[in-house]
Amino acid sequence: MFIHDCLGVNSAGHLTIGGCDTIELAAEFGTPAYIMDEATIRARCTAYRNTLRECFGEGSMAHYAGKALSMRRIYDIVGEEGLGIDVVSSGELYTALAAGFPVERICFHGNNKTDADIEYAVKNRVGRFAADNREELDAISRIAGKAGITQKIILRITPGIDPHTHKAITTGDIDSKFGSPIATGQAEEIVKYAISLPNIALCGLHCHIGSQIFDVQPFAGAARIMLKFIADMEAKTGWLADELDLGGGFGVRYVKEDKGIDIASAIRELAGVINAECTELGIQRPRIMLEPGRSIVADAGITLYTVGSVKTIPGFRTYVSVDGGMPDNPRYALYQSRYEAVIANRAAEPKTIHCTIAGRCCESGDLIGENMPLQETSRGDILAVFVTGAYNYSMASNYNRLTRPPIIMVKDGKSYTAVRRESFEDLTRNDL
Repeated sequence: MFIHDCLGVNSAGHLTIGGCDTIELAAEFGTPAYIMDEATIRARCTAYRNTLRECFGEGSMAHYAGKALSMRRIYDIVGEEGLGIDVVSSGELYTALAAGFPVERICFHGNNKTDADIEYAVKNRVGRFAADNREELDAISRIAGKAGITQKIILRITPGIDPHTHKAITTGDIDSKFGSPIATGQAEEIVKYAISLPNIALCGLHCHIGSQIFDVQPFAGAARIMLKFIADMEAKTGWLADELDLGGGFGVRYVKEDKGIDIASAIRELAGVINAECTELGIQRPRIMLEPGRSIVADAGITLYTVGSVKTIPGFRTYVSVDGGMPDNPRYALYQSRYEAVIANRAAEPKTIHCTIAGRCCESGDLIGENMPLQETSRGDILAVFVTGAYNYSMASNYNRLTRPPIIMVKDGKSYTAVRRESFEDLTRNDL
C-alpha cells in the first residue's frame, strides 16, 4: 500500500509509522510534527556500513551528511552504528560535539569556511577538513601552525559529471561553486599547492556529483575520472591518495513513480568498477568513503498536520489548507519537490479527490504539493506527508513567526521526543 516499509494501516484504519498510531501521536504531541522511525534510520546505516566493509575492507566508511538532518539524537544513532559524519558549519560541528560524537570521525566540509570556523574545528581536533580552495588551504595551514598540529585534509575536486538531476542539487559540473575542476587544470594545481604547504597532511580527494540519483553509472563515471586523476598525480608528484570520498547522492523514493535504488547492490556494482579501474591503472586502491544523508533519513520521516479548511474553486482546483507549510517544508517552493500524502485518520479509504495542499503562511507560494490525490477531508482531520525526514527540519524557518515543530522518534511501537517544539518565548529569546 505504501512505498516505504515503516508505514502501515492499523485495525482502526489509521496510518501507522514504526508501529505507532499517527492519530495518537498527533493527539499527544500536537501538529505540525515531524515523526521519525528509528529502525529505518538504523537499517540504512547498517546497509552502508556492512556493504562498504564487505567491498572495500576496514577503514572504508560512510560519513552521514548532517545537513540532511542535524540534531543530537541523529548523531547518537549514526555514531552507535559506526558511521562517521560530515558537517558544513560550526553550528553542525557544535551539535555533533554536544552529542559526544567521536571527533576523529568528523569531516568539515563547505566552500567558504571562515577563519572562525577553521579555528573552532582545529581547537576541537576535527578529524579532517574537505578543503575547497587555495585561500582556505592557506588559512588551515596558518591556523594549524598556530595550534602546533598537522591538520589532515582532503581536497574537493570537480570531475565534470552531469548526473541529470535538478540543477539546484547538481554539484559535479565544471561550472560549480564547489571544488577545483580537473578539466581546467586547476585540480592539479591545487593538489601540488596543498602538498607544498606546512602543517597540512593531504590524505585524499573528494567529489560530489549531485543528489537524487537513481543510476549507479554517474557514480561509476566519477570514480573512473577521480582514479585516473589520482594515478596522474602519483606519476607527476609521487603523492598517492590514501582515500577517495565519492560523496553522497543516492536517490530516495518520494512518489511511486521513483524507481528507487538498492544501497547494497549499488555499492557492490560501484566496487566492481573501482577495483577494475585500480587494477588497470596499476594503483593501490584507496579507502573508499561515501557521504549519504538523504538516503539515511528521508524515508524514515513523515510530517503530521491538522487540516484547517477545504476550499473548492469551481473550474479550477481544491485547496486543502493545513497548520504548517513552507516554514517546516520549503522544498516544494524551492524545487517543486513531489510528495505523497494521506488523511491519516482515513488511511484505509480510497483517494477520491485531487487537491493542492496549502500552508498557512501569507504567501501564495506556500504550498506542499499540487494535484495530489487524497481522501475526502474536512477541518480537524490529520494529514500525513511522507518522506520528510531530510531537508525539512534542517531547512525550517520561523517565517510569519511560526514556531518550528518537534521531532518525535518512534521505535518498537513507542515514541519519545528528540527535539521539542519551539515556544513563543523561543521566538523572542534573542530580541533586545
